[in-house]
Amino acid sequence: MRIRDALKGELSYIQEQRINAYKEYAQVLPEGHWNALKQAIVSDTDTQAGVERLVAELDGKVVGSAVLFPAKTDAYDGLIDELDYPEIRMLAVTPEARGKGVAAALISECIQRAKSKGFRSIGLHTGEFMKNAIHLYEQFGFERLPQFDFQPAADGIIVRAYRLSFK
Repeated sequence: MRIRDALKGELSYIQEQRINAYKEYAQVLPEGHWNALKQAIVSDTDTQAGVERLVAELDGKVVGSAVLFPAKTDAYDGLIDELDYPEIRMLAVTPEARGKGVAAALISECIQRAKSKGFRSIGLHTGEFMKNAIHLYEQFGFERLPQFDFQPAADGIIVRAYRLSFK
């Protein structure tokens, strides 16, 4: 597996891949929440200055992606305050590549990049319905920060905040 910076020309492909990776939730979420999630994963917030778009390749094919937002960036279109540490966003793995360590490799790369810039922690937000993702984040040692939770669609579904502190 190879983790690398995404190429500029890959953005629309990555956005389409995100929708395909997340569309399993369209069946379990209220329509308004699914639409808010879909809008968030294809928004242009990841084109801001300083944002790093990463992809994972298996056998030369892009099978996953993640975005690393720098600290003090509006990563959530004003839904939460700017945080003092980088944030992982829009982690997506194609259904065919799940279970092969793609998500873990992307998370690890984001952690290494944050550490190399001198940060002592990294954060992320994930929907409370994303049970597999939550389990993976907790395996990495991410801890809940409910004070930074938010509701993107005002429907009672919480997007949970997590942070991993480094030694």
